[in-house]
Amino acid sequence: MHKHSKTLVAALLCVSLSACGLFPDRADETKNWTATKLYTEAKEDLTNGNYERAVQLFEKLEARFPFGTYAQQSQMEIAYAHYKQGDQAQALAAIERFIKLHPNHPSVDYMYYLRGLVNFNDKKDFLHAIYDQDPTERDSKATREAFDAFRQLAEKFPASQYTPDAVARMKYLINAMAQYEVHVARYYMRRGAYLAAANRAQTAVRDYNGSPAVEEALWIMAQAYDKMGLNDLRDDALRVFKLNYPKSAYLGNGLQQDKAWWKFW
Repeated sequence: MHKHSKTLVAALLCVSLSACGLFPDRADETKNWTATKLYTEAKEDLTNGNYERAVQLFEKLEARFPFGTYAQQSQMEIAYAHYKQGDQAQALAAIERFIKLHPNHPSVDYMYYLRGLVNFNDKKDFLHAIYDQDPTERDSKATREAFDAFRQLAEKFPASQYTPDAVARMKYLINAMAQYEVHVARYYMRRGAYLAAANRAQTAVRDYNGSPAVEEALWIMAQAYDKMGLNDLRDDALRVFKLNYPKSAYLGNGLQQDKAWWKFW
């Protein structure tokens, strides 16, 4: 082989090996960092919004010092960093991992709370979108999972500092889930699917008793049963409705005014 050709091959091989990581361009600056140094730097990145680098440093800390106090803290910080990044899947995976590995950790209540927050933020998009498309195509899974996470926190850790906020969010979510069922019931009523409308309204009444949306749900049930000619069920729904909402604005419309009651929607 020609001398110049050998030199070219050697140069290409060197570049190839470098690209493969066998000869990295520069050493890892964190190689000799202590656990404290790693945690401090990672925490600073987290505070400054450098979430990707923060996760990298926390992961290095956990890998290098798996049995230190910083390791467990790093696992929680990783979950929080993913949450702040908006990476729901990664955040939930990190949370579930921590809860499974450290069920008795002094701060495990925070991880239950964070799990609720992750799903709670996701449900915001869900609630905004239900008015922009067919509501039957939406899935309230995130809303239910947020509620379940907050409920578990309240049940397992009633004295937790996070429980009061969790309970407040649960009340909000109950109203949100009830309103969703009513929204779907309206959708079915407009399309003449009266049985489906009655069933969704009944779900709101049965599962979310006390929510403001129950008033409209009962009214929809009465309307749907009337449309189907189910007079006994209609009368039962109206009786419950009038008992609980004697001054409701819906009562001024009357069941036989086919179009007037839609103005409330």
